[in-house]
Amino acid sequence: MSTQYRMIARLQRFALFALYQTTVALGLFMLPVAIGMKRIGVSLPIHRLLARVERAYEARSSAE
Repeated sequence: MSTQYRMIARLQRFALFALYQTTVALGLFMLPVAIGMKRIGVSLPIHRLLARVERAYEARSSAE
């Protein structure tokens, strides 16, 4: 495996990890808003976004 490929793979894994952590933080930040919106009958699909990013990160991590 070339050094350039390893650098790109490491950068991609880091970017996915940062995206996952940002999504988790967004979910925590939006929790009070989501609770309030659920009381009025509207739901936010944050859980779908979090699950999608988590699957992408885990797939990338297990591939290496």
